[in-house]
Amino acid sequence: MTTLPLGMIIEGMVSVLLLITIGYCWMLNKRLQRLRADEQVLRATISELMTATEIAERAILGLKTTAAEADKTLGSRLKQAQTMSHSLADQLGEGEKVFTRITQIAEAARSAMPQRESAPRGETYAVQAPAAAAAYVPQAQSYAPASHYGDPAAAEIEPERKRSRTSDIRSAAAEATARLEEFRRRKGAAA
Repeated sequence: MTTLPLGMIIEGMVSVLLLITIGYCWMLNKRLQRLRADEQVLRATISELMTATEIAERAILGLKTTAAEADKTLGSRLKQAQTMSHSLADQLGEGEKVFTRITQIAEAARSAMPQRESAPRGETYAVQAPAAAAAYVPQAQSYAPASHYGDPAAAEIEPERKRSRTSDIRSAAAEATARLEEFRRRKGAAA
């Protein structure tokens, strides 16, 4: 058998190593190509991300401006609502005072009715009203029989008129009291 010269063996080994190196370089080239392609995609992604960030910053500035305007508008409307609430509370208090006065007047009228009916005819009657209702009773009332005016037919009608007036005053007082109670119930339910 012939032996191969030592130079051929070395050259064979070098050629095998070159083939392995070429294969490795070919694989490395493929990976670098993929990396370059990924780099282009990554640059495009970064560019889109920067654009989206700028848009978001502009949107945030717009939202801050809108929030500041909404805060100012809400603040002014809240002040208006508080002013309106205080005004309504004041008006409600005044209404309550008026209803209280009406109730006092109605009660004074009720208590004065039995006194008027029991007093003799032709006398002057003063309505006894509380101090708060005194402003609403300008003067004492005087009742004289119709016969004092010279009309005998009217003298027969006069007691009927008095009864009618009395019942009218009583019904008005009862109606005012009922309305007052209804108002107080509503006010209590609303509170």
